Amino acid sequence: MRSKERRSLLLDALQTGEVDVVDLAERFGVSASTVRRDLQRLSGENAVQRTYGGAILTTHGREATLGERQAVQGAEKRAIALAALASIEDGETLILDAGSTVMALGMLLRGRKLSIVTNNVALLPFLAGEPGIDVTVLGGGLRANSMGTVGPLAIDALRRITADRVFMSADGVVAGRGLCEASLDQVALKSLMMEQAREVVVLADTTKLGRSEQSAWAPLPPRWHLVTDAPATSRQVAALIAAGAQVTTTKV
Repeated sequence: MRSKERRSLLLDALQTGEVDVVDLAERFGVSASTVRRDLQRLSGENAVQRTYGGAILTTHGREATLGERQAVQGAEKRAIALAALASIEDGETLILDAGSTVMALGMLLRGRKLSIVTNNVALLPFLAGEPGIDVTVLGGGLRANSMGTVGPLAIDALRRITADRVFMSADGVVAGRGLCEASLDQVALKSLMMEQAREVVVLADTTKLGRSEQSAWAPLPPRWHLVTDAPATSRQVAALIAAGAQVTTTKV
């Protein structure tokens, strides 16, 4: 992993609060001294404040744009998308949420025979010319950061549709709380997406697990499916399994 990408992921990890050097080194598969050098660099840029044994963010980070999210964890997100793809059968109706990992899955659906309902505006150019895919777009207000629609128009349209599966994204996934997002508009639509689908599948790389810096929450159903690159033995995965998740882990 390049040092610039690793520092970006370190900032993501610190969004949940103070994290120590040993945990960060284990998470990213590098030495503690490498993490200390990265944190020292970030401290010099006033992005983090060093603490005894770790660091905290100097300020809360802004919500990343879709383009920024696509630039990190690319291989991990593709591996998650490929694992999710294996569960999809031709003829199904799918709801696809906005977000970079769901975007990676959507781009793998070309050539399939499916009905897709989505608020993911960025995905439309990749699916529009597919003869076997019937696309229903949820209209509404556009969130430029995520390139997804939200609001009452999207909710009203979605109430008229049911699906076999919904594939969800999130800024964070926390056991016992659900999906963490930046706005109430997002979680209102996400909550309805989960209600309208027979199966809920959350696509989240390891940096999203346990992350809770945003203020809006969409509770998860009692039983749901997580596809992640996090190790099956990690504490976050164990907590999510205890909270009702069936987990599929991937390897890059």
